[in-house]
Amino acid sequence: MLEVLVLAAYLIGAIPFGYLIGRARGVDLFKEGSGNIGATNAGRVLGRSVGTLVFLLDFLKGAIPVAAIVPVASHFETDASRPELLRVLASAAAFLGHLYPISLGFRGGKGVATGAGTIFVLVPGPAALAVLGWIVVLLASRIVSLASLAAVSILATAWLCNAPAPLDPASLPITLYLIVGTLVVVLKHRANIGRLLAGTENRIGDFPMRDTLLRVLHVLALGLWFGGAAFFNFVAAVPIFDSFKQVVRESPSDRTANVNIVPPGASDQEKEALANALAGSAVGPIFPRYFALQAICGLIAFVTALAWWRHSGSSRVRVIVIGIALVTIAIGWPLSNSVSELRPQRFDPDSAKAEAAKAAFGLWHMVSLLLSFVTTLLAGIALAMAASLPRKTAAADERERNANSKRV
Repeated sequence: MLEVLVLAAYLIGAIPFGYLIGRARGVDLFKEGSGNIGATNAGRVLGRSVGTLVFLLDFLKGAIPVAAIVPVASHFETDASRPELLRVLASAAAFLGHLYPISLGFRGGKGVATGAGTIFVLVPGPAALAVLGWIVVLLASRIVSLASLAAVSILATAWLCNAPAPLDPASLPITLYLIVGTLVVVLKHRANIGRLLAGTENRIGDFPMRDTLLRVLHVLALGLWFGGAAFFNFVAAVPIFDSFKQVVRESPSDRTANVNIVPPGASDQEKEALANALAGSAVGPIFPRYFALQAICGLIAFVTALAWWRHSGSSRVRVIVIGIALVTIAIGWPLSNSVSELRPQRFDPDSAKAEAAKAAFGLWHMVSLLLSFVTTLLAGIALAMAASLPRKTAAADERERNANSKRV
C-alpha cells in the first residue's frame, strides 16, 4: 500500500498545470519565454494573473500529498509509525513528479513552487523564513531565479541551525530531503546562475508599489532590530538580574513558593552566585531567539538597502553600517554560546577548573556585552539614517524616465 501512496504523490506532482493552462490558451510554454513550464515563465508569457494561478496550483500539488499521506496510510492500516519518513517520501515523490512528469517525457519545471508546498507541511517555520527571504530578495533585485536560490539556501540553513538534532534518525529524512532538494533546485537553475554571473539574467517588470514595500520592510526590520536589542540590553537584562538577587535575599517567599532555596549558612558571596546562576538560567534560553531575530532583521535591512546602492554616498554608507552590524552578530552569536557553556563550569567541583572557567567567563562575557552594545549602536545609526531614504530606487527612476520619454 505504501508504494501506491508514493506513486499517487508522484502522479499528483506530475500534473503539468503550467503546460496545460498554456495549451488551453494556445501557447506552448516549452517554445516561449525561457522554455520552462513553471509559474515564472507562465507569468512572463501569459500574464501575472496566470503566473500566480500556476504557482498556487503547483504549490498545492506539493502540499496536498504530504499533508494527506499519514492520515490515508493510517486509514488503510499501513504502517505510520514513522510519520516524518512517510511525509518525506510523499514530498520527494511530488517534487520529482513536477521536475520529471511522465506525461511530458520527463521534462518539467524547476520545482520551486511544488517544493515550497512540500516544505510548508514538513517544516513550516524554516519555510516561512524562506518565503520571507524570497520576497525580500525579489523586491530588492527583481530577479526571480536569485530569489529562489536565496530561498532554498535560507530553508536548509534555518533547518540545520534550529532543529534540535537534524542528524538524529527521526529528523534525518527531513534533513536529507532539504539538502538534496536544495542541490536539485540549484542544478535546475544552473543556466540562470550562468546568466546571473554574466549580469544578463531576466528581471521582472518594475511596479509602483515596489518602492513603498522596500521602504516599509527596511524601516520595520531596523525598528524591530534596534528596539529589540535596546530593550533587552538596557531595559530588561539589568532588572532581571536584580530581581533574582532580591529573590535570594528574601527566600523563602511567595517568589520561591515558600521554599527556602538558599543553603543554611550560605555566605553573601554564595548567595550572589546563586542569584546570578538563577538569572542566567532565565536569560540564557532567550539568547538563541534574540540573535536569530537580530540576524533576520539585519539581513532584511541589508538586502533592502542594496536596492539604493546606486544613489548618493549616504546610501552606500547605510549598506556598510548594516553590514558591519551583521558581522558583529556573526561574531557575537557563537561567542554567546561559548559564554553560556562556561557559565555552569564556574561551579565545577574541581576548584582549578572552576577558577579557570570563572576567568574565561569574565573576559568573554565582557567582550560579548561590548559586541552587543556595538550592534545596538550600529542598528540605531542605521535606523536614524532611514529618515533620509532615497525617494526611489534606480529602477523606479529609470521607469519614470522611460514614461517621460514616451510622453515627449
